[in-house]
Amino acid sequence: MNIRRVRFDHPDAVKLNDEVQAEYHLRYGDGGDATVLDATDFDSPRGAYLIAYDERDRPVATGGWRSQDSNGEGNEDGDAELKRMFVVAGMRGRGLARRILGALEEDARMAGRVRMVLETGTQQPEAIALYTSSGYEPCAKFGYYRHHEESLCYAKRL
Repeated sequence: MNIRRVRFDHPDAVKLNDEVQAEYHLRYGDGGDATVLDATDFDSPRGAYLIAYDERDRPVATGGWRSQDSNGEGNEDGDAELKRMFVVAGMRGRGLARRILGALEEDARMAGRVRMVLETGTQQPEAIALYTSSGYEPCAKFGYYRHHEESLCYAKRL
């Protein structure tokens, strides 16, 4: 796998974002994640967006982080918020999400962020298993979905 840093508005990022949104809709029936994201949210040094490409240069996995500080939505100063972690169906179970997660954690740490936070949901058991096995622990809810019953939030000190 070749993992590359790209902008969130890169055509491959847009393609994978459309796929993850469709999957969220299937799992939750709500049209996808309504959290507002901007391509600049992931620009260095306040964020990063990564895509893994297979041996035929096809985009197969993605993930990003963006800086968050105390904002009235439950974030704390120094947070790095994980967003859009996704692996295409035919490439799951190969450790791609774990590799991207590790790269994002290291990038956020190098950027001076002190805690990685994420929001997932009750209908994503694979995500919950990845995060808890990677050292993430439940934390106070934050962000757009903080009042939703199906929302689960996790954090890990970097």
